[in-house]
Amino acid sequence: MSGQTATGDDAVQVLRANYADPVHAAALVQMLDAYALDPMGGGQGLTDLAKANLVPSLAARPQAFSVLAFSTGAGSPPVGQAVGLVNCIEGFSTFACKPLVNVHDVAVLASYRGRGIAEKMLVLVEAIARDRGACKLTLEVLQGNPSAIKLYKRFGFDNYQLDPAAGNAEFLQKKLM
Repeated sequence: MSGQTATGDDAVQVLRANYADPVHAAALVQMLDAYALDPMGGGQGLTDLAKANLVPSLAARPQAFSVLAFSTGAGSPPVGQAVGLVNCIEGFSTFACKPLVNVHDVAVLASYRGRGIAEKMLVLVEAIARDRGACKLTLEVLQGNPSAIKLYKRFGFDNYQLDPAAGNAEFLQKKLM
């Protein structure tokens, strides 16, 4: 499952990451660190612990998978450099009694945004989710990220609700560490 797509005068290759491939592993860490440094990722880079353990920890979880986008055309960044990442974790829908796939991280280098790369990666994510028999994709997005919200709505995501009278679901967290 991979594909190439032209994006203006640049081209990208979108593929499922192989956690055992050192090029993919390095790209995954580099892209997630870039995302973490972005204001929409919290503005702080990954810790050394996360950088050293992220890929082996994902590889140890069969419910996890990642999608990468690499530059293949002229221009910057250099050919072969990672320009996009999506990390996913399979969960389970008790109501549907089927797996679901949570799109946990979506990152595209700032210089490559607006070129359809995130959407191309989501197409592959959806194909992998369908292959796994997933009933749906889920994700969280910050309200202050209108570009991402627009992309996700265009791709078919919508607010989660069971009954409109009960309102939309909210994503909450309780930190344990």
